Amino acid sequence: MTSQITYDDKTVRRFMSASIIWGIVGMIVGVLAATQLSWWQMNGKFLEAITFGLFKGEGLSYITFGRIRPLHTNAVIFAFVGNMVFAGVYYSTQRLCKCRTASDLLSAIHFWGWQLIIVSAAITLPIGLTRSKEYAELIWPINIAVVVIWIVFGANFFWTLAKRNEKSLYVSLWFYIATIVTIALLYVVNHLSIPTSLTHSYPLFGGVQDALVQWWYGHNAVAFFLTTPILGIMYYFIPKAAERPVYSYRLSIIHFWALVFIYIWAGPHHLLNTALPHWLQILGMLFSLMLWAPSWAGMLNGLLTLRGAWDKLRTDPVIKFFAVAVTFYGMATFEGPLLSIRAVNSLSHYTDWTVGHVHSGALGWNGFMAAGMFYWLAPRLWKTKLWSTSLANFHFWIGLVGILLYVASMWVAGVTQGLMLAETNTGGATLKYEFVETLRQINALYIIRSIGGTFYLVGFLLCAFNIFMTARSGKAVDDTCEVTLLEKTKKDTMSLGESLRQDPVIYAVLAVAFMILWFLLPHHADKAALAVTLILIAKAVSLFKKDSRTWSQYFDRLLENYLPFTVLIFFAVAIGGVVQIIPSLLVNKSANMEERLQIPYTPLELEGRDIFVSEGCYNCHSQMIRTLVPDVMRYGPTPEQGYSRMGESLYDFPHQWGSKRTGPDLAREGGALVAGSQTMRSGRRDNLWHFNHFWDPRQTSPGSNMPPYPFLYDTKADFKTLPKRIATMTFLGVPYPKMSKDAIEQSARDQAMEISAALVKAGAFIPNKTELTETELMRQLAESKVVALIAYMQKVGSYEALDHERKPSALDPDTIRDAGTKPAPATTSNK
Repeated sequence: MTSQITYDDKTVRRFMSASIIWGIVGMIVGVLAATQLSWWQMNGKFLEAITFGLFKGEGLSYITFGRIRPLHTNAVIFAFVGNMVFAGVYYSTQRLCKCRTASDLLSAIHFWGWQLIIVSAAITLPIGLTRSKEYAELIWPINIAVVVIWIVFGANFFWTLAKRNEKSLYVSLWFYIATIVTIALLYVVNHLSIPTSLTHSYPLFGGVQDALVQWWYGHNAVAFFLTTPILGIMYYFIPKAAERPVYSYRLSIIHFWALVFIYIWAGPHHLLNTALPHWLQILGMLFSLMLWAPSWAGMLNGLLTLRGAWDKLRTDPVIKFFAVAVTFYGMATFEGPLLSIRAVNSLSHYTDWTVGHVHSGALGWNGFMAAGMFYWLAPRLWKTKLWSTSLANFHFWIGLVGILLYVASMWVAGVTQGLMLAETNTGGATLKYEFVETLRQINALYIIRSIGGTFYLVGFLLCAFNIFMTARSGKAVDDTCEVTLLEKTKKDTMSLGESLRQDPVIYAVLAVAFMILWFLLPHHADKAALAVTLILIAKAVSLFKKDSRTWSQYFDRLLENYLPFTVLIFFAVAIGGVVQIIPSLLVNKSANMEERLQIPYTPLELEGRDIFVSEGCYNCHSQMIRTLVPDVMRYGPTPEQGYSRMGESLYDFPHQWGSKRTGPDLAREGGALVAGSQTMRSGRRDNLWHFNHFWDPRQTSPGSNMPPYPFLYDTKADFKTLPKRIATMTFLGVPYPKMSKDAIEQSARDQAMEISAALVKAGAFIPNKTELTETELMRQLAESKVVALIAYMQKVGSYEALDHERKPSALDPDTIRDAGTKPAPATTSNK
């Protein structure tokens, strides 16, 4: 029985248009952020000048680097690439299933809901509402909206699969399924939070546990939002554009299952040489290295699909974009495992080398795949020819030059800075360069990066104009197609039990189980587990060679049953998270800490920490001294303190280990409590230094590219919500003593007044408010955010040194109050 169907291409046009618009917005913000690293005036002073004072005071806070950097990343990832993915998924899924999307209503809810989420992010991030977790900054009400809309998307997708008129699932659909299932798992777990208000929450995980969960999510957000769906799009659109079949179906099977299983384990490579347990670091590095094989299998499958169509490279911009995009995928997936090697990572991590790596994937792989897809889709969605092939070709070349300038400058900047930071003077006892000297050295490369980003932005502006003119020259028409309806008895007949009772599944599960035991069992027993793993693999290979047809028939049947196929994908991706995260849940407790235990923040210091998070300071400053000699020499600051231990960040919700050092590490800014006493080492710098630094960083650190924060001196701290925040932290396990709401607020005010009085006594003044008396100035400062932030800076990284023979206990109120809160003697003046 046949039937004529009309595809829902309206939704495709909507998502494609939104992707182009949001992509341009995200790239504009990215160029602004890039220029801010070369010229600190771009954080507001320049705009204040050219707008004749329109942007002043608090208004400048909206465009500081710390606030717009997450706006840029979220706009590019979720708005630009996200909308592009949805356009590609909606277009290809309907054709691969030979049916219209199951529900037009769900499609509309998905589109408008996603755009509303993007607008909400564009409003909340610049005003400082953030969770400070990379690629997961959005506040909890928006996160709930993301989950709801993702469920809508998933329901519509799987409903469409159930209605399909094509018996078997094509390879693109495998990657779409993996994306939907895995992103749901990752997003929910990493965003588990306890709200303290409508706009604020604390994550359920803290310290090393939060770092592990964050990079389990962060790495795999790249894998399953920026890679797997794009691979699905590659497997559909490249054969269409080249008019050639996929080079190797068997290679696509290996590519898919190896990638889906291995990728999820690699997150810990973002935390090498840190306080993360050593076995997790090794696990992350090994699986990252294993990613070379499936990643390059996919790259080669994509490039070899173009065999016989290379002549089109001269004339067809779509083929140009696709060919270079897949090449950049290969480059990025070669570089990723390379950077996960501990020796290489010790040089690259916290530098711009990582930034270059990320952008080679984002601009080269995601951006060029998007452009190629747009140019291929536009004539078909509006039933006309592409308005200008020449303009598309120009977009390709200016975009390619932009990528190369961007990535090359960041590679050189990263290696240069990494080498300079590790270089010692003759004798090796002291470091040769101060941090700010490395910034001066690489500033020219930052300017080249800005130029490259601008070229890339110009290319997408040309793309937007070309697509707009194409749409104007044609007419929006939905495709129709005559299809043969598929009977229900010819699809989805395999039960879940039947799918699990097959040799491929049984041997895979057993091999993975013993591989895990290899990592977890004690000495000698681990070797036995490894031996069993190898025996199981050998046995499975033997069975496959003996009767490969049975295994092939099983997989063919599995592809005709989307629910068992989806369940197997879920198990493949979930096992890695379970093995890595659950052990950390068991050990990340104060009773298990050795050597050091973090001292809880006072109410004022907690408010200061929330301000630190709100201003996005984590984008430029780490709080993790790695187990590397140059790190210890630079940030120690004393040999006995050395590198950071796990217990030093136990009560940090969220963790602040960071991923990039545009400024120096802050893990030793506070003090340390000596074991068995109440003797506190004061902070590295006095209160007045911090006061002057936040007003004008160049006053205390000549050559710094940090933005000034004058608005912190006028904006009041939020003392009213502190009791709720303290209660939440107590629930999460921070050993606060019992305090009434009034006592909490009064404690914060008393400490703020103490710091303010010391500042005024030391000669502090606000340049634009010199008319204030000392008493008025003291009262204003005591209410301000800057004093709360100073309190936090004097406490950050403070820990109690533990005797090995005793267990840590909850600190009494006096200990918490006194540890690191008294201002150090003033030694500098701003006059």
